[in-house]
Amino acid sequence: MGVLRFLNAGESHGPALTAIIEGIPSNLEISHEYINKELARRQQGYGRGGRMKIEKDKVEILSGVRFGKTLGSPITLMVRNKDWENWTDIMAVEGQPVDKRKITNPRPGHADLVGGIKYGFDDLRNVLERASARETTTRVAVGAVCKRLLEDIGIKIGSYVVSIGELSVKELIQDIPLEERFKLAEESVVRTPVPSEDEKFKKLIDMAKEEGESLGGVFEVFATGVPIGLGSYVQWDSRLDGRIAQAFMSIQAIKGVEIGEGFELAKKFGSQAHDEIFWDKERGFYHKTNRAGGIEGGVTNGEPIIVRAAMKPIPTLMRKKSLHSVNIETKQPFDAAKERSDVTAVPAAAVVGEAMLAIVLAQAVLEKFGNDNWIEIKGRIKEYIQYTKRF
Repeated sequence: MGVLRFLNAGESHGPALTAIIEGIPSNLEISHEYINKELARRQQGYGRGGRMKIEKDKVEILSGVRFGKTLGSPITLMVRNKDWENWTDIMAVEGQPVDKRKITNPRPGHADLVGGIKYGFDDLRNVLERASARETTTRVAVGAVCKRLLEDIGIKIGSYVVSIGELSVKELIQDIPLEERFKLAEESVVRTPVPSEDEKFKKLIDMAKEEGESLGGVFEVFATGVPIGLGSYVQWDSRLDGRIAQAFMSIQAIKGVEIGEGFELAKKFGSQAHDEIFWDKERGFYHKTNRAGGIEGGVTNGEPIIVRAAMKPIPTLMRKKSLHSVNIETKQPFDAAKERSDVTAVPAAAVVGEAMLAIVLAQAVLEKFGNDNWIEIKGRIKEYIQYTKRF
């Protein structure tokens, strides 16, 4: 796919979560503190479960960085699971399994059943440990490295929550600039750009918790300062909007993705749907509207990238009577398994969305400008931006 890639590994209650990033150029400044700040943001948000009280995620950089600068070689990141000490008998690498926590009741809406069938497991813990959203911890760590790279060339990424359940602030934020929305969201316990509405959201979340329910919602992620020309129209898998959509759909519980005005454009006439083109000596080509969300024909057009994602409610419900399921051994009806879980994780998912957008954009930047020495690359990017204004 490109010059930058990563793999992550680890189980939710295993010893640690790890990631290896290949393709980050040399001489990029990065620190533990920068990555840890992003990890902490992922763990915030009203409605999170008990796991967030146990884990205080901290990254260990095991390779690829020396004296605060990348070496151009693979970067290894590790986040230890503090809760591992309570799961050593259940999640042991060797020995025999302990039956008392064997899971045979799949949860509707989760990977439990399909994963068990696909991989031939009689204990569905083998599925849920890896399918868990705990896996996104390392995505945020990788995304932090990519964010640092993008910030160095003036690309800023942020997110905010638009709605949780039936409560929405969509109409209240229309006139607030993107970066201001992000700043306001950082002050909100539910990551909305309207902190004054927090109490309404908290009341809804508290009510859902009392009823043993969970809540989904919608969040938006944006990138400003993106130059014209990232991505490509020449092959289907080179189109940047397609790659962004795939990255967001890979986040657990995400069931829909829009770029720009998305589905709303389907309701409009063509004259109302497209962004007219303008030019001036200082800015070069630009648009006064951004219905396309910063991407046309699979290529960035210089306007902010705006991605909107819909998250379904988390599958684990804590109701006394849970959703109907069937035991995979006895084939008898049973209430679905319960794991410690969040009431809502929409604010956290927004931070994961930031990481995924950062990863895709960093890939696109390095594909276009190379990935050996970051000092040289920044020079090429600066020259290219001047070229786009003279074109």
